[in-house]
Amino acid sequence: MAKFLTNREENYSQWYNDLVIKADLAENSAVRGCMVIKPYGYAIWERIQAELDRLFKATGHVNAYFPLFIPKSFLSREAAHVEGFAKECAVVTHYRLKTDETGKGIVVDPDARLDEELIIRPTSETIIWNSYRNWIHSYRDLPILINQWANVVRWEMRTRLFLRTAEFLWQEGHTAHATRDEALEETEKMINVYANFAENFMALPVIKGRKSENERFAGALDTFAIEALMQDGKALQAGTSHFLGQNFAKAFDVQFTDKAGKLEYVWATSWGVSTRLMGAIIMGHADNNGLVLPPKLAPIQVVIIPIFKNSDQLALISEKAVKIKADLEKKGITVKYDDRDNNTPGWKFTDYELKGVPVRLAIGPRDLQNNTVEAARRDTLSKETVQIENINEYIPAILDDIQANIFKKALDFRQQNTFHIDRWDDFVSTLDNQGGFIMAHWDGTAETEEKIKEETKATIRCIPFNTAEEDGKCIYSGKPSKRRVLFARAY
Repeated sequence: MAKFLTNREENYSQWYNDLVIKADLAENSAVRGCMVIKPYGYAIWERIQAELDRLFKATGHVNAYFPLFIPKSFLSREAAHVEGFAKECAVVTHYRLKTDETGKGIVVDPDARLDEELIIRPTSETIIWNSYRNWIHSYRDLPILINQWANVVRWEMRTRLFLRTAEFLWQEGHTAHATRDEALEETEKMINVYANFAENFMALPVIKGRKSENERFAGALDTFAIEALMQDGKALQAGTSHFLGQNFAKAFDVQFTDKAGKLEYVWATSWGVSTRLMGAIIMGHADNNGLVLPPKLAPIQVVIIPIFKNSDQLALISEKAVKIKADLEKKGITVKYDDRDNNTPGWKFTDYELKGVPVRLAIGPRDLQNNTVEAARRDTLSKETVQIENINEYIPAILDDIQANIFKKALDFRQQNTFHIDRWDDFVSTLDNQGGFIMAHWDGTAETEEKIKEETKATIRCIPFNTAEEDGKCIYSGKPSKRRVLFARAY
C-alpha cells in the first residue's frame, strides 16, 4: 500500500496529499475547499480533543457553545477585527429557497432577504462578548474562563487538507478578567498549555514567542504563538494565544463594578488550536511508509495480527491474542485484534504501517509453541521476539520509548536546521537551498518585515521568549538591532 505514496524527497506536497488520502484520514468534499474527515482521521482528532480538553479543565476552564451566525453589525464594532477577517467571511443574505418558473429548479426567494446579514463565524469574539455583556456586572462575576469546541469558516482560496480549509474544526477559548495582569497571565498560561501538549503529546518540539505587530491576531494587543518545523523545512504555526486588552469590552460595552465601586472595562483573552494539528503530526513525523503516530494520540496503540492457515490454527491463536488484548486494555492501552480472513497478514502489516500504529504484534503457530510474539515498532521498523509472559511490561515501556524517540528525532531535525545568520545573501541562499528556522536580527519596523516577505516569502514566525538581548545589525536594512527573531517560510 505504502508503495503508492509519492516519494517524500521527490515531491513533498504530493506525498502529503497522498498520505492523507491513502491513510484514510480525510478527503475533499463536494464543497470546494472543504473536507470530509474520515473515521480514522476523526479518531485521531478525538484523541487530540480529549487530551486538550482535560488540560483546559485542569486549568479551570469550562466548555460552552455559542451560535454559528454573527450579525454583521457585531463584526464591524471592532475596526481591526473586521479588517482582518473581512476578505474571508461567508455571508448569509436570505433564509428561504423556492422553485423556479419551470418548477424543477431551486432559486433564492427574493422576498426572504434577512433584515440584517449574518456572518458564518470566522472566529467568535464578537458574538461571545455580546453575551458577556449580559453576564458581567461586578468583579464577583469574574473571571470567566470559557472554551468552545466548534467549526468555523474562513473562505480560503488555496486549500490543503487539514492545513488550510474553508471550514475547519477547532477550539477557541474566550476569557474575561478584572485586571490587565490577570489577562496577561492567562495569555501566557495558555500558550504554555499548548506548548506542553505539542511536546508531550504530539512529540513535536516548538518555539514559544511573541508575534510581530504585522502578524498579530486581528483586534489583539499582543499574540503569543508556538512554531514547529516540518520535515520540508517550513514552519507551521501550531497554536496562538491572544491578549485582547479591553478592545472587545469597549466595543460591546462590557463593564463591571470593581471592589472600590468604580466602573471598569473588562480585560480579555482568546486562544485556539485547530485540525491543523493533524497536519503537524503528519508532516512532523511521517515517512515514505506512511504515518508515524505518537503513541499518546494514536487511536490504536497496538494491533495484533494472527498468522494462520486454517480455522483450527486461528482458534488457538485467537485464544491467546484475546487474552493479551484484555490484559493490555486493563493498563489503558488501546488494542485492536485483526482476525479478518479477507486480507493476508502481509497486506495488514503494510496497512497498519501506513496508518502509523505504534506497535504491531504478530502471532503464528510457531509463536504458540514458543509462547512468544513478534513485536514490530513503527518508528524504527525494527522487530524483536518477546515472551508472552513479559508482554504486559514490554508494551507500556516500548510505547513510552517510541514517544520519546520520535520527539528526539524531531528535535534533532530542528536543531540541525536552525541557523544563526548575519548576512543577507546567506539568509536568501539558506531559504532557497535548505529552508529551516533562521535566527536573524531585525530592525523592528513593519516596512523591513514586509520587504523581507516580498523578496523571500519568509515571515517573522515569532520573537522567541527565551532569546537574550544581543547587539547586531538588521539582516535586511543594516540598522541596529537588539535581538534575533525567528524567520521561516511557512504553511
